[in-house]
Amino acid sequence: MKYRVMSLVLGAVIALGILPGAAFSEETAPTVAEAEEFLAQAEQKLRDLWILSGRAQWIASTYITEDSEILSAKMEEDVIRTVVDFANSAARFDGLELDYEMDRKMKKLKLALVLPAPNDPAKTEELTRIKAGMEGTYGKGKYCKGEECLNLTELSRVMSSSRDPEALQDAWTGWRTISPVMRKDFSRYVELGNEGARGLGYDDLGSMWRSNYDMEPDAFAAEIDRLWTQVSPFYEALHCYVRAQLNAEYGDEVQSLSGPIRADLLGNMWAQEWGNIYPIVAPEGQGEAVDVTALLVAADTDERDMVRYGEGFFTSLGFEKLPDSFWEKSQFSKPRDREVVCHASAWSLDFQDDLRIKMCIEITEEEFTTIHHELGHNFYQRAYNQQPILFQDSANDGFHEAVGDAIALSVTPDYLVKIGLLDEAPVGGSEIAPLLKMAMDKIAFLPFGLLIDQWRWKVFSGEFGPEDYNGSWWQLREKYQGIEPPVARSEADFDPGAKYHVPANVPYTRYFLARILQFQFHRSLCEAAGFEGPLHECSIYGSKEAGKLLGDMLAMGSSRPWPEALEALTGSPEMDATAILDYFAPLKGWLDEQNEGQTCGW
Repeated sequence: MKYRVMSLVLGAVIALGILPGAAFSEETAPTVAEAEEFLAQAEQKLRDLWILSGRAQWIASTYITEDSEILSAKMEEDVIRTVVDFANSAARFDGLELDYEMDRKMKKLKLALVLPAPNDPAKTEELTRIKAGMEGTYGKGKYCKGEECLNLTELSRVMSSSRDPEALQDAWTGWRTISPVMRKDFSRYVELGNEGARGLGYDDLGSMWRSNYDMEPDAFAAEIDRLWTQVSPFYEALHCYVRAQLNAEYGDEVQSLSGPIRADLLGNMWAQEWGNIYPIVAPEGQGEAVDVTALLVAADTDERDMVRYGEGFFTSLGFEKLPDSFWEKSQFSKPRDREVVCHASAWSLDFQDDLRIKMCIEITEEEFTTIHHELGHNFYQRAYNQQPILFQDSANDGFHEAVGDAIALSVTPDYLVKIGLLDEAPVGGSEIAPLLKMAMDKIAFLPFGLLIDQWRWKVFSGEFGPEDYNGSWWQLREKYQGIEPPVARSEADFDPGAKYHVPANVPYTRYFLARILQFQFHRSLCEAAGFEGPLHECSIYGSKEAGKLLGDMLAMGSSRPWPEALEALTGSPEMDATAILDYFAPLKGWLDEQNEGQTCGW
């Protein structure tokens, strides 16, 4: 999921006549008054820029044409150059004693770009053209066999529902035919992005991304490793159990009882979440998970109804309803007359109330959860809209992703009863089935959320070169996920490009952090709501106390370092995976029992 904020989507500058730093002399020592004036100018200009650019990016995503790609790329090109100029001009004030807010704004300004360009107009134009082209290639991607062409949505349906290994392999390999053409452009994008990052004082683009976490880059990388160490034993236990069930379903010729799992057997195009194969692994005599998809279909739910449910959760906590413009301007379904980017995303077009989501909604449990997630971005965006423009972002990008997911943890049977989708919640019985069903998404995702940027960081640093893009990709997928491709892959392939966030230049560690943080958030919000039972049974739906606690943290935006925002919500400044272990504790014990006698690991 992607959210549109200033650090992700940039706009046009030429029409605004901006010349960063022009009003300030380089010959005299800078003053605090000059720094204040500089920041005021930068914030006003950037607000105007990002509003224009957001509209261009929206059109490029919802009307994919050569013209919309060119216009979006041109606007981004001009703005990247301008923001780089602002960042370079900000360096003039290094060493000047500024108050906390001004100092933090200077740091935010230097890190306002996810993709900095070299200080060369021709290279800036080349970089933005490459990025727009790769994203457009992804959005238009189809796998054609004769006269039949299937897009990602259609191929994903095969991946989620088929139990035919040949059909799964065909869909899996078919989608990956779209990405080899990106390989050369991606290599050049790495070169240019690194050059831009070094021009701003960072070792490479990966180091710049990691610097945006109120920590030194190496310290942040170590923090990620620490969190993974907390949760990896749980993932290994789930992997061991699922592999055994797949072996029982397909036999040794398709899935061995040892070693990695075949990537196309896990119900998802990227094997990032495994919930679609829950029927294969569902335990007998351990209760039943509620089939939310069946409930939605039985209620004759349409796309807008799905979004209304999500909005209703937030309003039950005391948040205001979404503006009318949200319902008028959002994309809820795939148009029949044009190509669009269906990848779910949430947008704030004016940094105030022009909030939107862009989805091609399917009436499924997965999409129901996704909608809660995307609306979490929108309500976060509106909560911090009174902050200065440079602070209109989440405490760190994992926070933005975690908010909606924390809300989705409250989609319990009791909640479904309260909104009229379920007649009555199941009484008694085992808790293992619903916990396993959730773990097939939440726990299964953890190593995938980690490895995307582990791969990119090593690509940006030069540890993984262009000659080994695909080999290194599968090296990490086996190391962290314990999966392998269903067919042999080579350097003629470019499988990283078959995942949206790679060609679209969207950092991915945020999603790993979100999986950790959402359970921390949930535990604290449940405490605020006065809930005293098992954590996995808690729903904060209707709790104004929990809503107040959440809303106060959201309103902070990025005005304070993320540990302070985390402490405001949870009482602790440290990210901690124990909440996820608490939530799934009954399941972990059960998995260990099921895995007795198995050779786990890969």
